[in-house]
Amino acid sequence: MVTKVVQILNRAGIHARPAALIVQAIKNFKSSIYFKKDDTQINAKSIMGILMLGASYGSEIEMTAEGEDEQQAIDTLTRVFESKFEEE
Repeated sequence: MVTKVVQILNRAGIHARPAALIVQAIKNFKSSIYFKKDDTQINAKSIMGILMLGASYGSEIEMTAEGEDEQQAIDTLTRVFESKFEEE
């Protein structure tokens, strides 16, 4: 299992477009991938779950991946978050 905390860097936070971008980036990974914010944990492959987190600018998200390609999944997600979801 690989865990990493990332911060939301884009001013608009996670809304529909970034949620779709996240799901698109990880849909082919075999690992189970979860996001946790505060006391809420969701399946990171679910757009609705991601939106339910209510992650705004500056929020921290704990990413967890478990499976055969867990490190690649976390690395991919890290790049997506660091790119500010290609919005800025």
